[in-house]
Amino acid sequence: MAHPLSIRAEARRQLGRRRTLWSFVLVLALPLVLIAAFAFGSRGGSGTSLVSLATSGAANFALFTTSSAAQFLLIVLTALFVGDAVPSEASWSSLRYLLVAPVPRSRLLTSKLIVGLLTVALAVVVLVGWSVFVGGLAYGWSSFSVPGGGTLDWSVFGWRLLGVAVYVIILMLTVAGIAFFFGVRTDAPLAAVGGAVLVTIISTILGQIDNLGSLRNGLPLYYDRAWFDLLSPSVDWIAMRHGALWSVLWFTAFVGLAYAVFRRKDILS
Repeated sequence: MAHPLSIRAEARRQLGRRRTLWSFVLVLALPLVLIAAFAFGSRGGSGTSLVSLATSGAANFALFTTSSAAQFLLIVLTALFVGDAVPSEASWSSLRYLLVAPVPRSRLLTSKLIVGLLTVALAVVVLVGWSVFVGGLAYGWSSFSVPGGGTLDWSVFGWRLLGVAVYVIILMLTVAGIAFFFGVRTDAPLAAVGGAVLVTIISTILGQIDNLGSLRNGLPLYYDRAWFDLLSPSVDWIAMRHGALWSVLWFTAFVGLAYAVFRRKDILS
């Protein structure tokens, strides 16, 4: 019999929840909505930007869809999958009953964190794969047209797109860490999710202030567009390496704080 707080049991609960199912419906619907939106205009754009080339083939469409989702939708879903895990139990008044199993609090947090992160990774993979599929059906399977000129064959672009997906997942670690910390601080799921999204919005605004200089480099999601370096013939890994390291650092710091807070928290719900 599976442990009540095992990763397998938590995964079944996560995937069976209505909000998870509706979240994946949104992920699957986004490419279809974009195709419908492009259908109202001309088939191709007149420029060489990412959006102008979105309808040139499955490769460009998948990258444009991923870029669009990473700016907001994936942030919200990450905050939801990870930040809602603990306060949802409190809102159902079931958290204290889980802990009297008896089960260590760290085991509860670890199960929920791992499952939340795996759900985020699954959402990114589904989005990218589905975008390639529906983009190919709608616009064909042409090679990737590089914004600014040039092309990348699928033999090269396929690995680059995989790199984009991996980098986006790593970036979402920052959002996950912040949401997880808020999640153990409150019994209101909306507060945890909204708090994490608000922090990312404020960080994005601060990142546009030139007067902050190099201080901006450490802001959450400051390197959220660094994956564009994967689109050039010769990849420059510097910005992506910085972005990945900062993301892991923020994630580790906030998750560490979450464990420390939850270990001493009075569970009343």
